[in-house]
Amino acid sequence: MAMHAVMSWFVREPRLAELAPQPVEPVEPAPAMAVAPVPIGQHALDWTPTRLATTDSLWGDGYLFPDGENETLRLAKPLGLSDASSLLLLGVGGGGPACSIATETGAWVSGFESDADLAAAAVDRVMRRNLVRRAQIEVWDPGQPNFRKHFYHHGMALEALQGNDPVRVLTAVAQALKPSGHLVLIELAADKRLDPDDPVVAGWATLTGRDPRALPTEAAITRVLRRLKFDVRVVEDISQRQMQQAMAGWQHEVQALRTAKPSRREALSCVQEAELWMLRLRLFETGVLRLVRWHAIGGG
Repeated sequence: MAMHAVMSWFVREPRLAELAPQPVEPVEPAPAMAVAPVPIGQHALDWTPTRLATTDSLWGDGYLFPDGENETLRLAKPLGLSDASSLLLLGVGGGGPACSIATETGAWVSGFESDADLAAAAVDRVMRRNLVRRAQIEVWDPGQPNFRKHFYHHGMALEALQGNDPVRVLTAVAQALKPSGHLVLIELAADKRLDPDDPVVAGWATLTGRDPRALPTEAAITRVLRRLKFDVRVVEDISQRQMQQAMAGWQHEVQALRTAKPSRREALSCVQEAELWMLRLRLFETGVLRLVRWHAIGGG
């Protein structure tokens, strides 16, 4: 029954991969950027080994987002990384991004993850890939970020804010980069405050443990970057691309499930992950939630 639900969600509604998000009338963001700490939802999904096995199957080993390695290398390409580069990587997930960047570009990666279970999985993956010299993983606190000053050539942040104050996090990142360092930032944004009473919003917030009122606007993030003396070169809505990537990943998973015989625990994990992604895609589809990419260059 559980597998039938997953198949129904991702076979019955292929239109999600083709629909562009509906435009949302811009709303001027409030001037204050500080937000309260994110309350962890009582029913938020934990990063258990079973859940990590599910996301590995969907997106690739150590990845928490669609088209894992391909998308990571696409995002990293503008940085021009090489074996002479050091990279500050926030939101390393289960270690996939750090491993791929270190292997494919030769860069020296310092990966930071706020979830201790994910960080442990990332450390294990780096060790198994024999990359411990080139990719190091640490736990960090987005509420109190602290990185080596002016140490890294470039930076990447993959949905790393997690509801925390963008000013505090981005200031720490700016201080960690060398002069003229590039920053690629991927973050969820909302053009207006999400309605916590909306059942789709409420369901997504519960499964992710996110406070829907704490999502930044695109304009607010851009304003913070410019205040920190970054030259903002690109601001791009990549929601549509992720919708297509997510549907492709889930449709591939559905095909595998037609012949697989998952355990009850594995089936439940798959259903929960499917529910989370269906809610996220619906929020993208309606334009309530967007995934935005920034590419900025620090001051000299």
